Amino acid sequence: MTAAATTPATTAPTPRRGFRLSPAALIWPAMLYLILTTQVPFFMTVYYSFFRYNLAIPGSRPFVGFANYRNLLTDPQNLHILWNTVVLAGGTLILTLIIGAALALLLNRDFPGRALLRTLLISSFLIMPVVTAVVWKNMLMNPVFGFFSWVVTGLGGHPVDWLAQYPMASVIAMITWEWTPFAMLILLTGLQSLPDDQLEAARLDGASPWQEFRYVVLPHWTQAIQVVVLMETIALLQVYGEIYGSTSGGPGIATTNLPYFIYQKAFAEYNIGLASAAGVLTVILTNVLAVYMLRLLTRAGRGE
Repeated sequence: MTAAATTPATTAPTPRRGFRLSPAALIWPAMLYLILTTQVPFFMTVYYSFFRYNLAIPGSRPFVGFANYRNLLTDPQNLHILWNTVVLAGGTLILTLIIGAALALLLNRDFPGRALLRTLLISSFLIMPVVTAVVWKNMLMNPVFGFFSWVVTGLGGHPVDWLAQYPMASVIAMITWEWTPFAMLILLTGLQSLPDDQLEAARLDGASPWQEFRYVVLPHWTQAIQVVVLMETIALLQVYGEIYGSTSGGPGIATTNLPYFIYQKAFAEYNIGLASAAGVLTVILTNVLAVYMLRLLTRAGRGE
Protein backbone atom coordinates (compact mmCIF):
# COMPACT_ATOMS: atom_id res chain seq x y z
CA MET A 1 0.00 0.00 0.00
CA THR A 2 1.36 3.36 -1.01
CA ALA A 3 1.56 6.44 1.15
CA ALA A 4 -0.84 8.28 -1.12
CA ALA A 5 -3.48 5.61 -0.51
CA THR A 6 -3.19 5.80 3.27
CA THR A 7 -3.42 9.62 3.41
CA PRO A 8 -7.00 10.67 4.23
CA ALA A 9 -8.67 13.04 1.79
CA THR A 10 -8.90 16.61 3.03
CA THR A 11 -11.83 18.89 2.19
CA ALA A 12 -11.85 22.67 2.19
CA PRO A 13 -13.61 24.16 5.23
CA THR A 14 -17.09 25.44 4.53
CA PRO A 15 -17.13 29.24 4.84
CA ARG A 16 -19.44 30.52 7.53
CA ARG A 17 -22.10 32.81 6.20
CA GLY A 18 -22.36 35.99 8.23
CA PHE A 19 -25.50 37.90 9.04
CA ARG A 20 -26.55 40.01 6.07
CA LEU A 21 -29.18 42.69 5.85
CA SER A 22 -31.35 42.92 2.78
CA PRO A 23 -31.36 46.21 0.82
CA ALA A 24 -34.92 46.88 2.00
CA ALA A 25 -33.83 46.58 5.64
CA LEU A 26 -31.06 49.13 5.05
CA ILE A 27 -33.57 51.61 3.67
CA TRP A 28 -36.02 51.30 6.54
CA PRO A 29 -34.23 53.66 9.01
CA ALA A 30 -34.37 56.47 6.47
CA MET A 31 -37.97 55.60 5.60
CA LEU A 32 -38.92 55.61 9.27
CA TYR A 33 -37.32 59.03 9.71
CA LEU A 34 -39.21 60.41 6.70
CA ILE A 35 -42.49 58.96 7.96
CA LEU A 36 -42.02 60.49 11.40
CA THR A 37 -41.03 63.93 10.08
CA THR A 38 -43.45 64.26 7.15
CA GLN A 39 -46.39 61.88 7.25
CA VAL A 40 -47.16 62.02 10.96
CA PRO A 41 -47.45 65.86 10.95
CA PHE A 42 -49.53 65.68 7.78
CA PHE A 43 -52.00 63.20 9.24
CA MET A 44 -52.18 65.29 12.40
CA THR A 45 -53.04 68.26 10.17
CA VAL A 46 -55.77 66.22 8.50
CA TYR A 47 -57.06 65.22 11.94
CA TYR A 48 -57.25 68.80 13.24
CA SER A 49 -58.97 69.98 10.05
CA PHE A 50 -62.14 68.12 11.12
CA PHE A 51 -62.40 70.05 14.41
CA ARG A 52 -63.27 73.60 15.41
CA TYR A 53 -60.02 74.04 17.30
CA ASN A 54 -58.93 77.47 18.50
CA LEU A 55 -55.96 77.89 20.82
CA ALA A 56 -57.72 80.79 22.52
CA ILE A 57 -60.37 78.29 23.71
CA PRO A 58 -58.26 75.16 24.43
CA GLY A 59 -61.01 73.36 26.33
CA SER A 60 -63.46 73.41 23.42
CA ARG A 61 -62.69 71.27 20.36
CA PRO A 62 -65.93 70.01 18.82
CA PHE A 63 -65.95 67.76 15.77
CA VAL A 64 -67.35 69.65 12.78
CA GLY A 65 -66.62 67.25 9.91
CA PHE A 66 -66.06 69.03 6.62
CA ALA A 67 -67.27 72.41 7.88
CA ASN A 68 -63.80 73.94 7.68
CA TYR A 69 -63.40 72.78 4.08
CA ARG A 70 -66.90 74.03 3.25
CA ASN A 71 -65.96 77.42 4.68
CA LEU A 72 -62.82 77.55 2.56
CA LEU A 73 -64.61 76.63 -0.66
CA THR A 74 -67.74 78.76 -0.25
CA ASP A 75 -66.52 82.02 1.32
CA PRO A 76 -65.91 84.51 -1.56
CA GLN A 77 -62.87 85.93 0.25
CA ASN A 78 -61.30 82.49 0.58
CA LEU A 79 -62.02 81.73 -3.09
CA HIS A 80 -60.23 84.95 -3.99
CA ILE A 81 -57.24 83.76 -1.96
CA LEU A 82 -57.29 80.46 -3.84
CA TRP A 83 -57.32 82.38 -7.11
CA ASN A 84 -54.40 84.53 -5.91
CA THR A 85 -52.42 81.35 -5.22
CA VAL A 86 -53.01 79.99 -8.72
CA VAL A 87 -52.27 83.34 -10.41
CA LEU A 88 -49.08 83.86 -8.42
CA ALA A 89 -47.76 80.36 -9.12
CA GLY A 90 -48.87 80.23 -12.77
CA GLY A 91 -47.67 83.71 -13.69
CA THR A 92 -44.29 83.21 -12.07
CA LEU A 93 -43.86 79.77 -13.65
CA ILE A 94 -44.58 81.05 -17.16
CA LEU A 95 -42.24 84.03 -16.81
CA THR A 96 -39.39 81.96 -15.35
CA LEU A 97 -39.69 79.43 -18.17
CA ILE A 98 -39.62 82.12 -20.88
CA ILE A 99 -36.83 84.22 -19.39
CA GLY A 100 -34.87 81.16 -18.26
CA ALA A 101 -35.06 79.67 -21.77
CA ALA A 102 -33.83 82.91 -23.33
CA LEU A 103 -30.91 83.12 -20.89
CA ALA A 104 -30.06 79.45 -21.43
CA LEU A 105 -29.91 79.98 -25.19
CA LEU A 106 -27.65 83.01 -24.60
CA LEU A 107 -25.27 81.20 -22.23
CA ASN A 108 -25.02 78.24 -24.59
CA ARG A 109 -23.01 80.43 -26.98
CA ASP A 110 -19.33 81.25 -26.67
CA PHE A 111 -18.56 84.88 -25.83
CA PRO A 112 -16.11 86.70 -23.55
CA GLY A 113 -17.21 86.85 -19.92
CA ARG A 114 -19.73 84.02 -20.19
CA ALA A 115 -18.62 82.37 -16.93
CA LEU A 116 -18.83 85.68 -15.04
CA LEU A 117 -22.27 86.42 -16.46
CA ARG A 118 -23.51 82.95 -15.50
CA THR A 119 -22.29 83.46 -11.94
CA LEU A 120 -23.98 86.85 -11.68
CA LEU A 121 -27.26 85.48 -13.02
CA ILE A 122 -27.26 82.63 -10.51
CA SER A 123 -26.68 84.93 -7.53
CA SER A 124 -30.33 86.00 -7.17
CA PHE A 125 -31.38 82.39 -6.52
CA LEU A 126 -29.08 82.26 -3.48
CA ILE A 127 -30.73 85.19 -1.68
CA MET A 128 -33.19 84.44 1.11
CA PRO A 129 -36.87 85.18 0.32
CA VAL A 130 -37.29 87.80 3.07
CA VAL A 131 -34.10 89.57 1.93
CA THR A 132 -35.44 89.57 -1.63
CA ALA A 133 -38.68 91.15 -0.43
CA VAL A 134 -36.89 93.84 1.61
CA VAL A 135 -34.53 94.74 -1.25
CA TRP A 136 -37.33 95.01 -3.81
CA LYS A 137 -39.64 96.86 -1.43
CA ASN A 138 -37.16 99.48 -0.21
CA MET A 139 -34.50 99.80 -2.90
CA LEU A 140 -36.43 99.19 -6.12
CA MET A 141 -40.16 99.79 -5.62
CA ASN A 142 -40.22 102.52 -2.99
CA PRO A 143 -42.26 105.43 -4.43
CA VAL A 144 -39.94 108.06 -2.88
CA PHE A 145 -36.37 106.81 -3.29
CA GLY A 146 -36.77 103.51 -5.16
CA PHE A 147 -34.85 102.85 -8.37
CA PHE A 148 -37.94 102.27 -10.51
CA SER A 149 -39.53 105.54 -9.39
CA TRP A 150 -36.25 107.34 -10.12
CA VAL A 151 -36.29 105.95 -13.67
CA VAL A 152 -39.94 106.90 -14.21
CA THR A 153 -39.32 110.40 -12.86
CA GLY A 154 -36.27 110.76 -15.07
CA LEU A 155 -38.40 109.92 -18.11
CA GLY A 156 -40.87 112.65 -17.20
CA GLY A 157 -43.46 110.53 -15.40
CA HIS A 158 -44.82 110.51 -11.88
CA PRO A 159 -43.54 108.21 -9.12
CA VAL A 160 -45.47 104.97 -8.83
CA ASP A 161 -46.23 103.13 -5.62
CA TRP A 162 -45.80 99.72 -7.22
CA LEU A 163 -46.78 97.58 -4.22
CA ALA A 164 -49.97 99.61 -3.68
CA GLN A 165 -51.09 100.07 -7.29
CA TYR A 166 -49.81 96.82 -8.83
CA PRO A 167 -49.38 94.47 -5.85
CA MET A 168 -49.74 91.09 -7.55
CA ALA A 169 -47.59 92.07 -10.53
CA SER A 170 -44.93 93.39 -8.15
CA VAL A 171 -44.84 90.18 -6.12
CA ILE A 172 -44.71 88.08 -9.31
CA ALA A 173 -41.81 90.22 -10.55
CA MET A 174 -39.71 89.74 -7.43
CA ILE A 175 -40.37 85.98 -7.26
CA THR A 176 -39.60 85.67 -10.99
CA TRP A 177 -36.27 87.42 -10.40
CA GLU A 178 -35.59 84.95 -7.61
CA TRP A 179 -36.53 81.73 -9.47
CA THR A 180 -35.40 82.48 -13.04
CA PRO A 181 -31.82 81.24 -12.36
CA PHE A 182 -33.17 77.82 -11.37
CA ALA A 183 -35.05 77.45 -14.67
CA MET A 184 -32.02 78.81 -16.55
CA LEU A 185 -29.65 76.25 -15.02
CA ILE A 186 -31.92 73.27 -15.68
CA LEU A 187 -32.64 74.34 -19.27
CA LEU A 188 -28.97 75.14 -19.91
CA THR A 189 -28.00 71.66 -18.72
CA GLY A 190 -30.55 70.13 -21.06
CA LEU A 191 -29.38 72.31 -23.94
CA GLN A 192 -25.73 71.36 -23.47
CA SER A 193 -26.66 67.67 -23.79
CA LEU A 194 -28.06 68.29 -27.30
CA PRO A 195 -25.67 66.83 -29.93
CA ASP A 196 -24.21 69.45 -32.25
CA ASP A 197 -24.72 67.22 -35.32
CA GLN A 198 -28.49 67.54 -34.97
CA LEU A 199 -28.29 71.31 -35.13
CA GLU A 200 -25.83 71.18 -38.03
CA ALA A 201 -28.11 68.79 -39.93
CA ALA A 202 -31.06 71.12 -39.42
CA ARG A 203 -29.03 74.08 -40.70
CA LEU A 204 -27.86 72.12 -43.74
CA ASP A 205 -31.49 71.31 -44.51
CA GLY A 206 -32.23 75.04 -44.60
CA ALA A 207 -34.06 75.33 -41.29
CA SER A 208 -34.59 78.85 -40.00
CA PRO A 209 -33.62 79.76 -36.42
CA TRP A 210 -37.27 79.47 -35.34
CA GLN A 211 -37.65 76.04 -37.04
CA GLU A 212 -34.40 74.92 -35.43
CA PHE A 213 -35.74 75.92 -32.03
CA ARG A 214 -39.25 74.54 -32.63
CA TYR A 215 -38.35 71.13 -34.06
CA VAL A 216 -34.92 70.38 -32.55
CA VAL A 217 -34.31 72.32 -29.33
CA LEU A 218 -37.83 72.36 -27.87
CA PRO A 219 -38.46 68.58 -28.16
CA HIS A 220 -35.07 67.96 -26.58
CA TRP A 221 -36.02 70.29 -23.73
CA THR A 222 -39.14 68.30 -22.78
CA GLN A 223 -37.65 66.49 -19.79
CA ALA A 224 -35.83 69.59 -18.55
CA ILE A 225 -39.03 71.63 -18.76
CA GLN A 226 -40.88 68.91 -16.84
CA VAL A 227 -38.30 69.12 -14.05
CA VAL A 228 -38.65 72.91 -13.89
CA VAL A 229 -42.45 72.74 -13.88
CA LEU A 230 -42.59 70.08 -11.18
CA MET A 231 -40.05 71.68 -8.83
CA GLU A 232 -41.25 75.26 -9.28
CA THR A 233 -44.94 74.34 -8.96
CA ILE A 234 -44.24 72.77 -5.58
CA ALA A 235 -42.12 75.74 -4.47
CA LEU A 236 -44.32 78.54 -5.83
CA LEU A 237 -47.46 77.20 -4.18
CA GLN A 238 -45.60 77.53 -0.86
CA VAL A 239 -44.40 81.13 -1.28
CA TYR A 240 -44.54 82.94 2.03
CA GLY A 241 -41.41 84.95 2.85
CA GLU A 242 -41.66 87.30 -0.13
CA ILE A 243 -45.27 88.21 0.71
CA TYR A 244 -44.57 88.55 4.42
CA GLY A 245 -41.63 90.90 3.81
CA SER A 246 -43.21 93.06 1.09
CA THR A 247 -47.01 93.39 1.16
CA SER A 248 -48.15 91.33 4.19
CA GLY A 249 -50.87 89.96 1.94
CA GLY A 250 -52.25 93.41 1.07
CA PRO A 251 -53.58 95.76 0.08
CA GLY A 252 -56.53 93.96 1.64
CA ILE A 253 -56.14 90.40 0.39
CA ALA A 254 -54.76 91.36 -3.03
CA THR A 255 -51.59 89.28 -2.57
CA THR A 256 -52.70 86.84 0.12
CA ASN A 257 -52.07 83.25 -0.97
CA LEU A 258 -52.76 79.99 0.84
CA PRO A 259 -49.47 79.82 2.83
CA TYR A 260 -49.89 83.38 4.10
CA PHE A 261 -53.56 82.68 4.83
CA ILE A 262 -52.48 79.66 6.90
CA TYR A 263 -50.04 81.86 8.81
CA GLN A 264 -52.75 84.42 9.54
CA LYS A 265 -55.27 81.85 10.73
CA ALA A 266 -52.81 79.79 12.81
CA PHE A 267 -50.59 82.45 14.39
CA ALA A 268 -52.76 85.58 14.36
CA GLU A 269 -56.23 84.17 14.96
CA TYR A 270 -55.13 80.84 16.53
CA ASN A 271 -57.71 79.05 14.38
CA ILE A 272 -55.92 75.72 14.07
CA GLY A 273 -58.90 73.91 12.54
CA LEU A 274 -59.31 76.26 9.58
CA ALA A 275 -55.55 76.62 9.13
CA SER A 276 -55.20 72.82 9.02
CA ALA A 277 -57.94 72.55 6.39
CA ALA A 278 -56.15 75.20 4.30
CA GLY A 279 -52.90 73.25 4.66
CA VAL A 280 -54.52 70.04 3.43
CA LEU A 281 -56.07 71.96 0.54
CA THR A 282 -52.64 73.37 -0.35
CA VAL A 283 -51.16 69.86 -0.53
CA ILE A 284 -54.02 68.66 -2.73
CA LEU A 285 -53.77 71.71 -5.01
CA THR A 286 -50.00 71.25 -5.35
CA ASN A 287 -50.34 67.61 -6.41
CA VAL A 288 -53.23 68.27 -8.79
CA LEU A 289 -51.49 71.16 -10.56
CA ALA A 290 -48.15 69.33 -10.77
CA VAL A 291 -49.70 66.17 -12.24
CA TYR A 292 -51.87 68.15 -14.67
CA MET A 293 -49.00 70.27 -15.98
CA LEU A 294 -46.70 67.26 -16.33
CA ARG A 295 -49.32 65.39 -18.34
CA LEU A 296 -49.88 68.48 -20.47
CA LEU A 297 -46.16 68.76 -21.20
CA THR A 298 -45.89 65.03 -21.94
CA ARG A 299 -48.71 65.24 -24.49
CA ALA A 300 -47.15 68.32 -26.05
CA GLY A 301 -43.81 66.50 -26.29
CA ARG A 302 -45.45 63.57 -28.06
CA GLY A 303 -47.16 65.89 -30.47
CA GLU A 304 -50.70 64.85 -29.49
